[in-house]
Amino acid sequence: MDATSSDISEPPRFAPLNRAYNAVFQPDRLSIGLVVPLDAHGRDPVADMSRHVERAQLADTMGFSALWLRDVPFNVPSFGDAGQGFDPFVYLGALSMATSDIALGVASVVLPLRHPAHVAKAAASADVLSDGRLLLGVASGDRPEEYPALNMTFPDRGERFRDSVDYIRAMGAPYPTFDNRHGAVAGTIDMLPKPTGDRLPLLITGGSQQSPDWVARNGDGWMTYPRDTASQGRVVSDYRGRIAEAGLPDKPVMQSLYVNLLDDPDAPARPIHLGFQSGSGFLRRYLTDLRALGINHVAINLRFNSAGIETTMKRLADDILPDFSNRKATS
Repeated sequence: MDATSSDISEPPRFAPLNRAYNAVFQPDRLSIGLVVPLDAHGRDPVADMSRHVERAQLADTMGFSALWLRDVPFNVPSFGDAGQGFDPFVYLGALSMATSDIALGVASVVLPLRHPAHVAKAAASADVLSDGRLLLGVASGDRPEEYPALNMTFPDRGERFRDSVDYIRAMGAPYPTFDNRHGAVAGTIDMLPKPTGDRLPLLITGGSQQSPDWVARNGDGWMTYPRDTASQGRVVSDYRGRIAEAGLPDKPVMQSLYVNLLDDPDAPARPIHLGFQSGSGFLRRYLTDLRALGINHVAINLRFNSAGIETTMKRLADDILPDFSNRKATS
């Protein structure tokens, strides 16, 4: 039977958007990324960034699928996490030059705190400079202290989030015509550069003050938080059911996970903040369960890790990535 026979079909895939989206998110598969900063800083909100470039490059060569930055404008003591310290878009530019294949994501840009024109231009710039390796998570924000510092109101952030998404989408078209609370563009000016694909891959974080139907219809994927597997299965099924009801193609789901990977591969799991400590055996079984539930990507956060970061990255690369990575390690 020749290669054109009708019983040979392409594997399922999500609608292609850019290089990163197509590689990181694949139906019925689960890929592994890492959350920046790549530093075990425990309860200290401020990470040590002295080796950040070397560790990002190591993640790239080891075959991790993505690096995830955060948008944290201020070090808010009640929040207890200053992220990577650097502005995410400036940092994306630096990482796009320092790495070659790993996807570069933001989880997530707080849209109500930024004008969407600046987000659209910065994100498209990072996408082009990295040769299509940008993944843009977007959120409505959850730190009330930041809003008065930027002369923004907190209660209406959900409405401004929706309008920002519409604005960013519109800027991908040539000479757009668009008008909402963020500004009017009359088709006589253009925004450059354009994304490498048809549009920027926008991943909605949590509910972002929107209805579940809006989240399912308007994002290119969904970022959610860790839950027990039964609950996670229900919310993933509900999300995909709403996509199907809207008559839209399927979309990926990803989640975050704090991990303290112990030396003993058979060490049992114990809960930590938004995750667990365990050996590689339990982590592998947990990720296998998530893949069966329809999760397509897990962003691992090593903030509370007890071993050295490079040691743990190598352990993950040796013990976990062979079963889950969509990329190959490079020498």
